[in-house]
Amino acid sequence: MWEYSDKVIDHFLHPRNVGELEGADGEAMVGNIACGDALKLTFKLDDQGRIQEARFKTFGCASAIASASAMTEMIKGLTIEEAAKITDQDIADYLGGLPKEKIHCSVMGREALEKAIAHYKGEVVPGVEGKVICECFGVTEPEIERAVRDHNLKSVEEVTNYTKAGGGCGGCADAIQEIIDRVQAAAPGAPRRPPLTNLQKIRLIEDTIQREIRPALQQDGGDLELIDVVGDRVMVATRGACASCAAAQLTLKDFVEAKLKELVAPELRVEEVAP
Repeated sequence: MWEYSDKVIDHFLHPRNVGELEGADGEAMVGNIACGDALKLTFKLDDQGRIQEARFKTFGCASAIASASAMTEMIKGLTIEEAAKITDQDIADYLGGLPKEKIHCSVMGREALEKAIAHYKGEVVPGVEGKVICECFGVTEPEIERAVRDHNLKSVEEVTNYTKAGGGCGGCADAIQEIIDRVQAAAPGAPRRPPLTNLQKIRLIEDTIQREIRPALQQDGGDLELIDVVGDRVMVATRGACASCAAAQLTLKDFVEAKLKELVAPELRVEEVAP
């Protein structure tokens, strides 16, 4: 059960500015109903070039409705330049915070605003079109790159929270992790790890599994055993509750592999093998 702030609940139960403006100066449609979230934004300017009216229509959860309602309230009275500076974090902060699993709703609000402003200016939003990484939710490579870069995301789970990518079948988890590794490696001031010897790498993998991974799994009745390390392949066997869990493969990729990539080496790949 998500924990929502009073302001989120208020904007969900009593959304402001619902509807669509005829003859809008700026308009945009983001998301996809087939993927679970969609938002249409329209706004009109007054004679001084400030946003006089803003309306939205959305298909989504309580957070999506609240985020859209809050965003339309925030932009009224602003110039286009001022509105363009609003971020998804600003929307979340205005609402008193959002559950981490729902932060993508404020991102959708920011995307709609950005696209509507571009429509008003007769421009195209840069960095949206590109190779689709997550087929389940239609999220492109540039969108994931931007989220990782803007919010310093370091795990597939964090990317899912911000973009929904990886939140469906999970088949794109490896591709998302590769994007994270690439963007983080190119970030200014990114630390350069010295190359590890094979023995150092194996010892570090063993230590990470023992200190960081097994205790977390054991809290839910699961466990993990390191079977072998061959090059960048880390072969493990699941134990306890993990061995019979339907989500075991997601745990191996989104938690075990992500933790080893973060603390040992970004090129590592985890594979489950028979004991």
